[in-house]
Amino acid sequence: MVKVGVAGAYGAFGIKHLDALANIPDAEVTAVFGPSKDKIEALAAERGVPAACNTFEAFLDADVDAVILSTPTQLHAEQSIAAMKAGQHTFAEIPMSDSLESAEAMVAAQKETGVIGMVGHVRRFNPSHQWIKNKIDAGEFNIQQMDAQTYFFRRTNTNAKGEARSWTDHLLWHHACHTIDLFLYQTGEIPSEVLGLQGPAHPELGIAMDMTIGMKTPSGKLCTLSLSFNNDGPFGSFFRYIGDTGTYVARYDDLYDGYDKPIDLSGVAVSNNGIELIDREFIAAIQEGREPNSSFQQGLAAMQVMQLLEDQMGVLKV
Repeated sequence: MVKVGVAGAYGAFGIKHLDALANIPDAEVTAVFGPSKDKIEALAAERGVPAACNTFEAFLDADVDAVILSTPTQLHAEQSIAAMKAGQHTFAEIPMSDSLESAEAMVAAQKETGVIGMVGHVRRFNPSHQWIKNKIDAGEFNIQQMDAQTYFFRRTNTNAKGEARSWTDHLLWHHACHTIDLFLYQTGEIPSEVLGLQGPAHPELGIAMDMTIGMKTPSGKLCTLSLSFNNDGPFGSFFRYIGDTGTYVARYDDLYDGYDKPIDLSGVAVSNNGIELIDREFIAAIQEGREPNSSFQQGLAAMQVMQLLEDQMGVLKV
């Protein structure tokens, strides 16, 4: 049994991880952390979690083997390094951090401590993208182009639950990170060419509300990514894989061919929930003493690409 602590536990993704861990027999949530004493104590009581911590120091002192950090991006590096140096296996939500330099410090701390360090690139684990990866690995599909759309209607500083945020979300350093890592993972290549364009900054949020990113691998595979916080419609990310033997469209955990015919994903994984699948990988890597899929080291390539794009576009970060 792996004793797990969840930080940022009453946030949108903290709740998702708590729900996922409840389905994993080898995981037990023994501590939760959030800055509001009332909120975290209420959550711990509701979920039957022994330790409710409203400081990160108390959280690190709790009876845990591993931590999941669903905290603001700006805290990921500092908190991950502190947790690893405390001897705790560490999972940080994406992005690993908000700069390449701090991500490199996280990788160095993982190597120094020898604990598991993993970043939450959930797209690697969604059954729809796993199905594509299996065909690629079997030599049955070769990507020629991947087109991705990530659209939200978010002109105020709110989270996925519609609640006010204490930090500002970012198109490049969060949402593009998903697709950049997925493109690298599915093609097995690092882009040799990248191009980024951004629209004007929001007058209050101080971040670009629209962005376009293009990538090309050394072998010629292309990725086009369109992102917007101005899209008046359902939230979502949608991926079109155009390849040598077919076209596939992934919409969250559903997959369709180029003619919109559904593809059966039963049997791809033990769950259709990507968060549960990535948490299962974290727990399994701890138990087996191995590098997880989506380790901090593996996540560094996407951080390098994002740093190139930031340098190119002069991206603002709040």
